[in-house]
Amino acid sequence: MVGIDQVLEKLSTVIDPDLKKDIVSMGMIKDLELNDGDLKFTLELTTPACPFNVEIEDDVRKVIGEITDLKNFDLKVTAKVMEGRSLDADTGMATVKNIIGVASGKGGVGKSTVSLNLALALSESGAKVGLLDADIYGPSIPLMLGMKDGFMEVEDNKLQPADSNGLKVVSFGFFADQSNQAAIYRGPIISGILKQFLVDTNWSDLDYLIVDLPPGTGDIPLTLAQTIPITGILVVTTPQDVASNVAVKAVSMFEKLNVPIIGVVENMSYFLCPNCNDKHYIFGEGGAKKISEQFNMPFLGEIPLNSGIMAGSDLGKPIMITNPDSPSALAFRKSAKNIAAQCSILAAKLQDEMASESSSEESSPEASTV
Repeated sequence: MVGIDQVLEKLSTVIDPDLKKDIVSMGMIKDLELNDGDLKFTLELTTPACPFNVEIEDDVRKVIGEITDLKNFDLKVTAKVMEGRSLDADTGMATVKNIIGVASGKGGVGKSTVSLNLALALSESGAKVGLLDADIYGPSIPLMLGMKDGFMEVEDNKLQPADSNGLKVVSFGFFADQSNQAAIYRGPIISGILKQFLVDTNWSDLDYLIVDLPPGTGDIPLTLAQTIPITGILVVTTPQDVASNVAVKAVSMFEKLNVPIIGVVENMSYFLCPNCNDKHYIFGEGGAKKISEQFNMPFLGEIPLNSGIMAGSDLGKPIMITNPDSPSALAFRKSAKNIAAQCSILAAKLQDEMASESSSEESSPEASTV
């Protein structure tokens, strides 16, 4: 009769394509029970947005099917997002597993649109997602979500995020009349506002917090990098050299601050002809891939140019909601899965580093007692 060791041996041959580790050593097999040939367990993926969830489940069923002595097999598939940053080092935001800063070297590349639709795509997968509009000078997320009259309450000295389409949303746009007032503040005040949005907000339990940063390498990106541990930075650019060359500066800044770079997404990559399905590279081709190769970082997706994205943003109706089957929505969904995968990779690396440090401390002479 088959035993548990034989089952685990078979399961250990299934490798997570992103993490390059077997699912048993990664602790992805939960609640395993084997009684008289009846086997059941839970496969716990590292994120509900895992791009290989179907492949991993199929591999599990295949190897279990090779065990001839089993009578019945009951598999449950769930997901638990890994912590891509050190929560012990961040008591102010200890309930947020991953913080992803979305940056660009210059304005006009559609960074806020990308941030919003990626957040919606991650939420659609089943993850708990927050969106912080960190562009204090020009907050646009409320407009893009149709929340011009939105507001945030304060309870127990904590800001309560607004809710929209399953997202927890915070923006300076909720505090000012966007049509008539300009935010005129010096750097230290801007940094103070961002810190308050980060640590004085009741974010609750989040798998991912997307932070839509203003363009460039000014006070706000610096404040984010220096205030809290973050999972990493997602760089958004467009195909033309003028955008990709400036985006390189943002990458360089965060590398100097020892902040991981999750990867790069190219927006407005091409126009997909609705009549012939041909791709027309209106703004050139290959800008993001050049950055990816130059800095040896993942190229996570390309978003086609679509008038529906622009119109939806102006009307407060994101394309992920209004046209979820469009090529643009599919591209956002694919990019979101790749981003979630990179967060899991960074989380696994962080776990290995922490385990190595713990092992070194235990084996050091100072840790031993006489």
